Amino acid sequence: MSIWVVSNKLRPLNPIDFEASDLVIPAGVENEFNQPLREPAARAAEAMTAAAADAGVPVRIISAYRDYGTQVALYNSYVARDGQAAADTYSARPGHSEHQTGLVIDLDDHGSCYLMGCFGETPAGKWLAEHAAEYGFIVRYPEGKEAITGFMPEPWHFRYVGPELAAEMRSTGIVTLEEFFDLPAAPGYAE
Repeated sequence: MSIWVVSNKLRPLNPIDFEASDLVIPAGVENEFNQPLREPAARAAEAMTAAAADAGVPVRIISAYRDYGTQVALYNSYVARDGQAAADTYSARPGHSEHQTGLVIDLDDHGSCYLMGCFGETPAGKWLAEHAAEYGFIVRYPEGKEAITGFMPEPWHFRYVGPELAAEMRSTGIVTLEEFFDLPAAPGYAE
């Protein structure tokens, strides 16, 4: 599967239970659940988190690869707790999750903004937003793009697209994969 794959509410993974064959655990990175990434994303995460630490804003991985079965259990728990309409604003349905691609990391700085929008205003969140493209990552669900991505802003959610595409997106000012690849907005699931 290409590192440029777009998985969203209108574009499920194909196959829906896709499992990457090149998963590795990033080395030298604090990884809360010891989750793997696809090899190029893992190497980039190692470099980016090391650079963040060198800049005085150490971060850890709090979520990375999730297989289809894990996403089923997680999504169903959110639906049971909050209802499907609410869950759909912050969690991908199984087969639609970028975490399943092995190209996504959720990051945290051990602060009080764990999986919260305020992470983007922390020194770590600001540093990552500024420098992620240098390592091939983008903020996948930026603020103000909810009608395009279908998800609330997630300043902790970084998608690996490779340094060339990340640099091109940064230079053009296009911040979502949907807009960059001229794909339809995905505010909701096709029922």
